[in-house]
Amino acid sequence: MSAAGWADVRETHIGVVFLLGERAFKMKKPVTTGFLDFATPQQRLAACHREVELNRRLAPDVYLGVSSVSPPELPPYRSGDGAAAEHLVVMRRMPDDRRLSTLVRAAAPVDDPLRALARCVAAFHAAARRGPKITVEGGRDALAGRWAANVDQVRALERVPTPPGVLAPELVDTIDRLATRFLTGRGPLFADRCAHGRIVDGHGDLIADDVFCLDDGPRALDCLEFDDRLRYVDGLDDVAFLAMDLEWLGRPDLAATWLDAYVEFSGDPAPAALRHHYMAYRAFVRAKVACLRHQQGDAEAASDAEGHAELTRRHLEDGAVRLALVGGLPGTGKTTIGGALADRFGAVLLSSDRVRKELAGLSPSDDATTAYDELLTRGESVVLDASWTRARHRQAAEELARRSFSDLVSLQCRTTAEITAQRIAHRAPTASDATAPLARAMSADADPWPQAVTVSTSASVSESLDQVASAWRNAPRSAAR
Repeated sequence: MSAAGWADVRETHIGVVFLLGERAFKMKKPVTTGFLDFATPQQRLAACHREVELNRRLAPDVYLGVSSVSPPELPPYRSGDGAAAEHLVVMRRMPDDRRLSTLVRAAAPVDDPLRALARCVAAFHAAARRGPKITVEGGRDALAGRWAANVDQVRALERVPTPPGVLAPELVDTIDRLATRFLTGRGPLFADRCAHGRIVDGHGDLIADDVFCLDDGPRALDCLEFDDRLRYVDGLDDVAFLAMDLEWLGRPDLAATWLDAYVEFSGDPAPAALRHHYMAYRAFVRAKVACLRHQQGDAEAASDAEGHAELTRRHLEDGAVRLALVGGLPGTGKTTIGGALADRFGAVLLSSDRVRKELAGLSPSDDATTAYDELLTRGESVVLDASWTRARHRQAAEELARRSFSDLVSLQCRTTAEITAQRIAHRAPTASDATAPLARAMSADADPWPQAVTVSTSASVSESLDQVASAWRNAPRSAAR
């Protein structure tokens, strides 16, 4: 309470919060929007009870109950007689200086609270409601529908002449194309998530402003209560919102810490590409809201919309599934480069020498690309280490990438004849059968590979890796759609 004894008041577009002593009282405004209806006192009372019920799942000691008030000109409130003017959610007041967003902006240490929150949310998800009605909302088709709706809404806002739109149409088109491409090729990934119960009745709106880091543990407040379907999400989608928010606050390191901790406590085997996709989706929802605010006259929302749209694009590009062909003659360092590339980007490394021997027992009718296709459609990027001297093999790989809606990265390792001979002569025992004469014969018989990025491996591995990493990152921009 202020020195004058008045409550502090904070207002949003759908409610008012009164901060008085150790309590916070939240009142719903009598508004109707495209996503909620608080028009009548009965609707607001039901919304208050629903908010308390849902938020007690993660913060039972914060949401104390529902109270009702009447102005002086009305009779005193009596439960059930409908005379109350308004209904209030009664909460334990949280200290502003312990808000996660405040701590992050102040560069305060928050790694431990984030790990504690990850443990808490993982346990919450493990016990959360599941079922066919919930699962369908986390499937690929539902997510594709939400992407399409958000893109359409942004495009409609951008067409309004006054004030002029803030997002370049080309950027929105790129976002639409990348999101659609990922979803189209990842049917088995989303089917697997649904089959293994990863879709839950979650929080739905987990952001840094609504997390408080207290001495006895973190509290996550203000879950999404006005539309159940928007809470029915993949658990990874649920936590990706906070990861995106932490990155928006300038701390991608904390975003990674948060996601890594959640994966550790939940045992979630999701590929890195799915992390990126969900973070992109959450960023684009923020971009859409900022576009709406800008259209309503908030000039400062323009930079917010642009920043979140760029964040969306970056995560969609980083999360694009890739099939990398790391080729070259024996002794050119392709195996070293392939392994380093896979390590840097969390891809699955498959070596032709090892695979060839493991597949030696297959019949001629068996298709060795089936395993690659399964990995790609489940969201795992793949690095294939092989000589790739035959154009027909590269064409088969290109068709595999096209079929799985993956981006093809073609890399050809080269070095001097002297270094090649030295490496073959001094290499440790491996699965390779290559010798110097074989390398010379392969060189003479190799098909041209003009599409590949040539990687010089004469220098250090780190220098070569910088070059291949650049080719990897640029693949979404250059790959055929």
